[in-house]
Amino acid sequence: MLYEIHMLKNYPATNLNRDETGAPKTCEFGGAVRGRISSQCLKRTWRTSELFKELVGQENLGIRTRTLPELVAAKLLERGNDPELVQEIKGKVSGIANKDGAENKDPSKTAQIAFYSNQDIEAVTNCVEQYILKNPSVKDIKKIKAKDILADIKDANVRPITLDIALFGRMVTSNAFRDVEASMQVAHAVSTNRIVLESDYYTAMDDMLDGQTMENSGAANIGDVDYNSSCYYLYASVDSDALVKNLEYSEDAEDIVKKAIPAIIRTMALTNPSGKQNSFAGNVLPSAVLVECKEKKIPVSMVNAFAEPVSNRELVKDSIDRLAKECNMLNRNYGIPVEKRVWFCVDKYEIDAPEESVKCATFNDLVNEVAKTLE
Repeated sequence: MLYEIHMLKNYPATNLNRDETGAPKTCEFGGAVRGRISSQCLKRTWRTSELFKELVGQENLGIRTRTLPELVAAKLLERGNDPELVQEIKGKVSGIANKDGAENKDPSKTAQIAFYSNQDIEAVTNCVEQYILKNPSVKDIKKIKAKDILADIKDANVRPITLDIALFGRMVTSNAFRDVEASMQVAHAVSTNRIVLESDYYTAMDDMLDGQTMENSGAANIGDVDYNSSCYYLYASVDSDALVKNLEYSEDAEDIVKKAIPAIIRTMALTNPSGKQNSFAGNVLPSAVLVECKEKKIPVSMVNAFAEPVSNRELVKDSIDRLAKECNMLNRNYGIPVEKRVWFCVDKYEIDAPEESVKCATFNDLVNEVAKTLE
């Protein structure tokens, strides 16, 4: 089954995802400049959120890092290995993430960042520990080559991976780990409206200055930060069959998937990117959510509902109306089979639900309706 998730979120003044200049990311769409939140930003927001951890369990999540040597060293020390030998062998571990086993200049980090499951870290630790047991001196450890350890790390193709790796994929160059094709596709979120970039000029005042004299007044620091206000259209799709396939060496793969799909929908709706949140507190909930469940896996974004920018006068209401009408148009013109179409819109707006859809009174009802397809 293919699960396609469409959401509309209206944000006030925010800078959720910055470009290299510090300004909110943008793109041009339909001849107008739009606000944009990158798919990378969205995926990291979701997979690292406390809500997602709570819904799927920390044990089903991995870690993306360059500090594999430190993680392995910590496990080796927990097992009672000689700290001096562990410290020496960290440099060898730093070469494990590379195809050629080249050790990194900084022994605490790998040259490349990679996504690891707990089982990956355990497999590396087990292999490295055998080298320590066979080489009980620092002198012996120095002679070991990282590429030799790399060659001895087995079973990469049948080793279980975590849910986040199964969802978002993994590309590695090292034979110690397997590549994973993502089962979830995430679009860059784009604003339904034309954006106007604004800038907040701010000052930082020294509390010890009383302003009584020129020398005792003024700002201690000044600066500016760019922002905009946008109603974002978010789109993502999850292939549940591909997800099960990615998890085939994990225990209870189908049960994990049954938890994962509702968890993804909830996390998309209830979390927001962390960019400049301390300054803007732009934490919002979706105004409308549409989920389509398809046996025939033909993914279709509905972003073209907003090819012509929506007017700011009734931005949210008109955006919701356009999304519903785009769904109807696609259904009329293409007739792509949909097993179940589920719709939720906050009761503040009176918008007709898309045709042939289950209209839900609450967001929880929508999640529960989608969950029924996984039973």
